[in-house]
Amino acid sequence: MAERLADCGWKRHISDQLKLRDRVQRQTFEEIVQQYNRLLEKSDLQAVLTERYQTDKYDVQRGHEASSLDSSRSDSLHQEMSQMRIRHQEELTELHKKRGELAQTVIELNNQIQQKDREIQSNEARMLEYQQQIASLEGDCRDLRSSLQELEMANQTLKDEYDALQITFSALEEKLRKTSEDNQELVSRWMAEKALEANRLNAENEKDTRRRQAKLQKDLAEAAKEPLPIEQDDDIEVLAEDGGKGAGETSPNRPIGRTLRKTSQQPQAGLLDSISNIFGRRRSANSFGTSPETAETPSGGCAEVRVPTTALHVFEAHDGEVNTVRFSPSSRLLATGGMDRRVKLWEVVSGRCEAKGALTGSNAGITSIDFDSSGSYLLGASNDFASRIWTMDDYRLRHTLTGHSGKVLSARFLLDNARIVSGSYDRTLKLWDLRSKVCMKTVFAGSSCNDIVCTEQCVMSGHFDKKVRFWDIRAESIVQEMELQGRVTSLDLNHDRSELLTCSRDDVLKIIDLRSNAVRQTFSAQGFKCGADWTRVTFSPDGNFVAGGSADGALYIWNVLTGKLDRTLDRNHSSAINCVSWSPSGTFVASVEKGSRAILWSDM
Repeated sequence: MAERLADCGWKRHISDQLKLRDRVQRQTFEEIVQQYNRLLEKSDLQAVLTERYQTDKYDVQRGHEASSLDSSRSDSLHQEMSQMRIRHQEELTELHKKRGELAQTVIELNNQIQQKDREIQSNEARMLEYQQQIASLEGDCRDLRSSLQELEMANQTLKDEYDALQITFSALEEKLRKTSEDNQELVSRWMAEKALEANRLNAENEKDTRRRQAKLQKDLAEAAKEPLPIEQDDDIEVLAEDGGKGAGETSPNRPIGRTLRKTSQQPQAGLLDSISNIFGRRRSANSFGTSPETAETPSGGCAEVRVPTTALHVFEAHDGEVNTVRFSPSSRLLATGGMDRRVKLWEVVSGRCEAKGALTGSNAGITSIDFDSSGSYLLGASNDFASRIWTMDDYRLRHTLTGHSGKVLSARFLLDNARIVSGSYDRTLKLWDLRSKVCMKTVFAGSSCNDIVCTEQCVMSGHFDKKVRFWDIRAESIVQEMELQGRVTSLDLNHDRSELLTCSRDDVLKIIDLRSNAVRQTFSAQGFKCGADWTRVTFSPDGNFVAGGSADGALYIWNVLTGKLDRTLDRNHSSAINCVSWSPSGTFVASVEKGSRAILWSDM
């Protein structure tokens, strides 16, 4: 309907313009047409008069010949005719002149009319083009209106989804809080039940001990009624075996009843000790349940760090990608973890790695490895949402710590070896107590955790959101955050735990001074490129060098004292290096790659 009205409007406009042009131009031409008509009438009159004058002329000539009497009359008539002819000739000339002028005016007006017609045609063409543009723009406007409506609908849908997700998130947070409270309550109840069970066992043991004591007293009383000859040497021998731990010396003439009574008390103490061990007697600082026989002797301080120059041993470590590598505290063992779900152990002998065993039990690839300070236990993080602990004396799986809802990307022993910290892709950190084998705390970090290192009371975590977070274990809160220029892939501490080494996806390594919480040094090199979100770098044992692997398979080593690249080893790996570990003795460096290969380096 609107288009039909628009078509009628422009047609009416053109008609009005044409009528206006006719009215304006008609007034100009009306006088010319009238003059032209008068000229035509005069021209016709002149033709009639000329014809009549010719007839009169012939009549006069014939009359002149017929009679000479009319000569005088004829002369006068001839003069009159000559004057009349001259007058008519002048009028005719004036009429021709006006006729030429009018003809020129007509030609000019015709030219103007043609020019106006061309202008009208041009304006009509432009008007048609403008109408087409208007139609096209109207179509674009309709399309834009429909697109705007669709975007508004999509925006509203997204807003509704966001509101629903926000409500769901709030509900999940509330559920998590309630679950945490229920978990704490269950743990408290479980510990109370354990305490009650221990008290019950202690009471039963005391009753049993009293029964045995009463029986022994009865037996001794009956035996005392019959005197038995006891030699002095025998009495001393019995005292030496059974009562040697008592204070002071025992008289050889001491009654045998006292001696036997003391001997009967020994099982009671042993049983109480065993109960105490069952319900969480405090372990030594070396390890939880670590025995001196199975403990690995740490190598102690590093006498001299050797900067590697040569690949001593290149070997196939796993069936598939190798994710992580670490030396034991004594530097005698090398552990590697790969996507084949195994932790393999290698003994370093004469510059070669000899297979010693494999730790199994994981259901997915191993992402991180850590030894306790004595080398008796190995902690492995896995892609199956769990962390596991193996004993190094028998290669048995001892504990499986589950609770994360995403891949566990890093796990570390704390300095007391009785607790561990794990960081996961589910953006949480968990603190585990190895005595009770339960999760003590869960902290929401807000971003996927790629690596963890620990001091006595502080946990440092590197995250996908480019931040390094410092956590106080006691307060469960962030002490400080530091943002880098890329996603954090690795963290490592120097020997005195005063400096933190970081690696990030902007292909830069940085040393952070933990005393001033400021970046002290930055390392980069032409060609060095971080190959993955879990690329691990390492300090040397003395803290004077840092080593890291590149995506092109080259091993880069920087001097911390000079801040410059010391050397590049680039002829042995065939794919990106995932992890580098420097032995605590300072003698060897091990590196593993995305292929199946591992390399042992040194300067030998």
